[in-house]
Amino acid sequence: MSEIYAKVYTLSNTNQQYDSAIALCRDLFEKKMRDYGCAWRILRVSSLTDQIFIKAQRIRTLQKNKTQRVDEGQFSEFIGIVNYCVMALIQIDKGIADQPDMDDQTVLKLYNAQLDNTKLLMQNKNHDYGEAWRDMRVSSLTDLVLQKLLRVKQIEDNDGQTIVSEGLDANYQDIINYAVFALIHLENS
Repeated sequence: MSEIYAKVYTLSNTNQQYDSAIALCRDLFEKKMRDYGCAWRILRVSSLTDQIFIKAQRIRTLQKNKTQRVDEGQFSEFIGIVNYCVMALIQIDKGIADQPDMDDQTVLKLYNAQLDNTKLLMQNKNHDYGEAWRDMRVSSLTDLVLQKLLRVKQIEDNDGQTIVSEGLDANYQDIINYAVFALIHLENS
């Protein structure tokens, strides 16, 4: 197999695996929307950051400990990270509401738009980094998620202002992509 063909195949495979992981995330998001509506619309972005942080910390604990007491593992926590990040991106874009203010169709349209933008970012970075994530461990992806969350918290503490760094939205998109890569690794292991 030629090197160019191998690269095109791998990129195509990445897109398929990415879409498959996102489909799982979207399915759970839609089901929770039916159960709860968009009650999350009242959450401040910092509250969503804290929810993501809790999930990432739990994943790290699961990776370090030999036993777990709650029946949800890393896979479901990474799905939660993706979905909370999408909520945060929507909140950044639309602002916080005092009451749930959107129907399911509107929210799903916004959800899909955020993930389309995030996938495009993944494709661009993946091209430049040469699929480096495939050689990473899930534990390293977890650490990168936690590092990004600490950056997000610092940006939030600085009232969203940065001097030379990316803003909140870029960090949430990176977190989504790291979580999707982890889901792909976990699915393949």
